[in-house]
Amino acid sequence: MPNIQPRRFKTITEFHEFRELPKPEHPLISVINVEMMNDLQVDELHLVKDFYSIAMKRNLNYKLKYGQNAYDFDEGVMFFMAPGQPFKLLFDKNATIKQSGWMLLIHPDFLWNTPLAKAIRQYEYFSYSANEALFLSEKEEAMMNGIVQNMEQEYHSNIDLFSQKVILAQLELLLTYADRFYQRQFITRKIVNHEILARLENVLDTYFNSDILMRNGLPTVGYIADELNVSPNYLGSLLKMLTGQNAQQHLHSKLIEIAKEKLTSTDLSISEIAFALGFEHSQSFSKLFKNKTELSPLEFRASFN
Repeated sequence: MPNIQPRRFKTITEFHEFRELPKPEHPLISVINVEMMNDLQVDELHLVKDFYSIAMKRNLNYKLKYGQNAYDFDEGVMFFMAPGQPFKLLFDKNATIKQSGWMLLIHPDFLWNTPLAKAIRQYEYFSYSANEALFLSEKEEAMMNGIVQNMEQEYHSNIDLFSQKVILAQLELLLTYADRFYQRQFITRKIVNHEILARLENVLDTYFNSDILMRNGLPTVGYIADELNVSPNYLGSLLKMLTGQNAQQHLHSKLIEIAKEKLTSTDLSISEIAFALGFEHSQSFSKLFKNKTELSPLEFRASFN
């Protein structure tokens, strides 16, 4: 299949024109009724938007693919896109169902000089949503729909000095609830999460049992996330939720386990063990080991002799 260049939308107005929608009532924000969008007669479509996109969609004739996974929307899936994040629509031309839902578009300039301009980047689902869509219960979906209805009412009202403040307050509430529901999803979808943890252990075992460790040192969080087809933020959040450790701490714990094994089952010197574990200087290894175990490598070895 040929590599298709994504279609990029720099403004919300451009996206409205593409989907044959009326001109947005504000150039930097839009609330779209999905039923009003035109049907696209294509097999697949690659898109990039230079603005934030939050959507709730039902009964679509396509799957959305971002990251390494494709999601359908039979259960009212909600998803979040940050500016510049590419995604793909995979269409089913035989589907006759009528799509429904809403789409909220926010240009970064709308947030300029407000606390949310920086805070919105702290919501991790704008990163790990590339690998994890948000599934909602009926009650949660109704709550989100209510917030967006309030935003839509303000969006269609006459703009005054309070318009931006009201919309931003509703947007922040929407993002906060999304954060809560994502955390709930981490807990309730433990099977999927534990599958990722099992894959993580396989990735680490392969890495630590190869000569890559000696050459390159500890794997980066980015490397591991790439191997698992998740984002670094998602991996860190998952590990924190399930193990109480962030990704870097998890790596160090794995390293200490291997170090303990070498200290108790081989006659290698501390320097040789440090080198085998990717440390350029044995002092760095000894400092990390003592920090984690409260014993120096020599003291730990002596306790087993």
